[in-house]
Amino acid sequence: MTVPGGARAVRWPLAERLEARLGDPGDGSSPLAYAPAARQDADEEFPAAACAALDALGAQHYYVPVQYGGKLTGLPQLLELVRTLARRDLTCAVGHGKTFLGAVCIWVAEEGAGAERLAGLVRAGEPVSLGLTERAHGSDLMAGEVVAERSPEGYRITGEKWLINNATRGRLVCLLARTAPEGGPRGFSLLLVDKAELPPGTYRTLPKVPTLGIRGADISGIAFEGAPVGRDCLVGREGEGPETVLKALQITRSLCTALSLGAADHGLRLAYGFAAARELYGRRMLDLPQVRRTLAECYGDLLAGEALSAVAARSIHTLPGELSVTSAVAKYLVPTMVDRVLLRLRGVLGARAFLSDHHEHGRFQKLERDHRIVGIFDGNTMVNLYALTAQFRTLARAYRALGGQPESRSATFCLARGLPDLCPDRLSLLARHGSTLLGSLPRNTAALESAAARDAGLAAAARSARTLTVACGELHARMGAARLVPGGAPAESFELARGYSNCFAAACAVGLWRHNSEVPPLWLHAVLDRLSSGLEEAVPGSTGPLPRPWGVEEEAREPLYERLLERMAAQYAAGELFSLLPCRIAEGPPC
Repeated sequence: MTVPGGARAVRWPLAERLEARLGDPGDGSSPLAYAPAARQDADEEFPAAACAALDALGAQHYYVPVQYGGKLTGLPQLLELVRTLARRDLTCAVGHGKTFLGAVCIWVAEEGAGAERLAGLVRAGEPVSLGLTERAHGSDLMAGEVVAERSPEGYRITGEKWLINNATRGRLVCLLARTAPEGGPRGFSLLLVDKAELPPGTYRTLPKVPTLGIRGADISGIAFEGAPVGRDCLVGREGEGPETVLKALQITRSLCTALSLGAADHGLRLAYGFAAARELYGRRMLDLPQVRRTLAECYGDLLAGEALSAVAARSIHTLPGELSVTSAVAKYLVPTMVDRVLLRLRGVLGARAFLSDHHEHGRFQKLERDHRIVGIFDGNTMVNLYALTAQFRTLARAYRALGGQPESRSATFCLARGLPDLCPDRLSLLARHGSTLLGSLPRNTAALESAAARDAGLAAAARSARTLTVACGELHARMGAARLVPGGAPAESFELARGYSNCFAAACAVGLWRHNSEVPPLWLHAVLDRLSSGLEEAVPGSTGPLPRPWGVEEEAREPLYERLLERMAAQYAAGELFSLLPCRIAEGPPC
């Protein structure tokens, strides 16, 4: 992908530098190598050595904004960093990256002295956890029973938080606690608790909870018994805890997709390498039509997820007021797509997908188990779909309207452009003016059709974009007619939300094409085809009348996915990340 005029190639620079410094994960001496990760998983052991190596490399500095002495100048940097870690070991990526989740509420609240102190501790390698959930209440944060009672010095904390990542290993806990007896949206506050400063006997950590995946992660809890903290531990203002948490989660949900992208790359690399070397029925497994199609479609899904993720990460800076929609789409769609990718790749690997000792250190079975958690934390699938259904009327009313300045769209889509500073005060719990990104789809589709009139190579992508644009308009009409019912949204609204997410991802893909010139049309056509399939699965009949002549469609798709597989094979042979952009990986070309 090149910038307008072909001035210079756009790459993933931070990912390439980190790859080079971490070294080949197939080499047991690498800090994040496959073999030790497998052993630690079997023993349910925290990847302490890997996390220490990342600290030595200074990875934690990217969890701190540059204004507080860190290296984080833009949230897309975290997408690169976490994706790089996740493609090696999801347990390590979750265990180390959790510090950003614990600290982000402070960055959102823009606490001066408190933010400066926290920044110094994070840069020094101190883990930070986020204490939200409780054993009896789960995602219902307004039912929390951990209490912070006022005292002359500040607060005294009593109660238990459970299923908290790094609750035991982390020194600091950003804690949501009830500060008003009656509770309610203004009855909870955030406190940054430093366990090193608590008197003995006022807190205890809870036992590690065994989990199916990320077995070595510190998933535990913490209980307080009248633990005293000063008023300087208050994050923001009293009563603003829930609002700050929800805004912070919009940022982290947009970036959780990095975990899924890393997992998809890892799984595809395993499956492709196996199929290329395996002989079956007298020929290479890779030569079997069904295997080729499966690999190509999974690669197309990865590229679709990457396009959505890249735009979502940039929109944190450019369109923060719409992040309640963008983050919900990204956090629902990308982990869901990758769960399905891994399920399909399991079929390619066969028995070796289940073996823990006899094939590639059991990497695939660990990878598949580990990734299942991604769709659960920071708001699970139903939470994110419901967040979309709750905004249906606003989204439907605003569709096709400008929804923001053209400059915002250009800055969001153009990967070579710099980003404005993050403005946390512009984050909003609701997208009051709809989605600028999805609203760009009709105009960008028209631009694609105009380009296709001059370049026949774009014709197929333009037809797919037009189909999605028409379907998107009809989908918004149905969204506008949907009504909430007592207790939430009707079941069909969730299907519309799934369809909406595929349309949103398509808008991101077409926007990337338009604002990053000289992009080959192949990836765009494949991504739009995969998203059309996802839309049709969620809302049958939305992309055309049923039944349809399946054989005719397949004849058109077969050469598309054959060409896409060639691109994937070229990246594999060159030792590059499976990606829209060129990015060297530490393994290099296969031997």
